[in-house]
Amino acid sequence: MSVQREYPVAPLVGTAAAVFNDAGEVLLVQRGKPPNVGQWGLPGGLIDVGERLVEGARREVMEECGVAVEICDLVGVFEPIIRDEAGRVYYHYVVVDYWGRYLSGDLRAADDAADARWMAMERLEEVEMYGESRAVVRRAHRLWQAASAERR
Repeated sequence: MSVQREYPVAPLVGTAAAVFNDAGEVLLVQRGKPPNVGQWGLPGGLIDVGERLVEGARREVMEECGVAVEICDLVGVFEPIIRDEAGRVYYHYVVVDYWGRYLSGDLRAADDAADARWMAMERLEEVEMYGESRAVVRRAHRLWQAASAERR
């Protein structure tokens, strides 16, 4: 499905997932397409018509990273709005963020991801990342830690 991403007629709805492996590392992708080319963030993208948000999150992680995940819970809603020099809305997304667990698969960058890797939380500051994305990863990690403690 083709949508008008630049100067959209309405906000575009997407989903993303902060996925953690057993070591507590988070799965990050480097953006290969606008907006934010070259920046690191969570795997995600627009949902398809008729697709539930959680299904979209699972699909996007598989498409961008080649791994199967369990989507566990909602982390928050992220609303990036980027304006052009004249102040017109150039991009407007509403992204629903989840956290999840790695299940299986060999990590590889695909689709619109230029790179994909597991990142230790203590190294998160080393990569160029949108500030709100970094905050989402930290919130998601706390939820992952709490859920992991309950599973023991």
